[in-house]
Amino acid sequence: MRILFLEDNTQNAEIYGAHLRKAGYAIDHVVTIDDAATALRSSSYDVLLLDRQVPDGDSRVWLSQLRKDGLTTPALFMTVRDAVEDRIEGLDAGADDYVTKPVASAELEARLRAILRRPQDLLPQELSCGDLSLDPTNRQASVSGHLFKLSKRELMLLEHLMRREGNVVTKEALNDGLYGYGEEVTPNTIEVCISRLRKRLDATGSNAKIHTIRGVGYLIRERIIN
Repeated sequence: MRILFLEDNTQNAEIYGAHLRKAGYAIDHVVTIDDAATALRSSSYDVLLLDRQVPDGDSRVWLSQLRKDGLTTPALFMTVRDAVEDRIEGLDAGADDYVTKPVASAELEARLRAILRRPQDLLPQELSCGDLSLDPTNRQASVSGHLFKLSKRELMLLEHLMRREGNVVTKEALNDGLYGYGEEVTPNTIEVCISRLRKRLDATGSNAKIHTIRGVGYLIRERIIN
């Protein structure tokens, strides 16, 4: 999951950003509404995590305009403004949740999980490809019902591929989905992660195979044995 994180307090950005990255999210941190708008025009996000009062204004006004423009991306306000009127304003502006700082990192993560589930109601809660299954909510992968261990990054990569089963996912799309701004990504980062994921799948004997489409990207599909 990719999060656009608008926060002008450097310490808060580092603390919450580090926790969410460790939990497996890709974080793009920005300081101003203008930077957030630029990021939103160039990338796709699963959720907006917004401080309200930032150097160039109140992000409530910006979110309200985004909703009028048709943006449906879930949004959560995380702010020191804790009056009942502030919370009402934020929710009426289009936020899916509103939490006041300071908030425990674990609670913030739980709130994000909760709002991320809402727009996915029409999507399958468990993904499958042949004998391979993936539960995105509980972050568990299994082959023929037997769980096997994957790193957070490998689980993210597998989810991206399985949501497009049988279709090519470009390297650019995988980079965008797995890594946030500022994270060090070398030209062969995705190749290395794909290689590790392939080895783990092969070790399970799964009939789900990851194929390389040279110069384009990767796809996953069931191997049919005649």
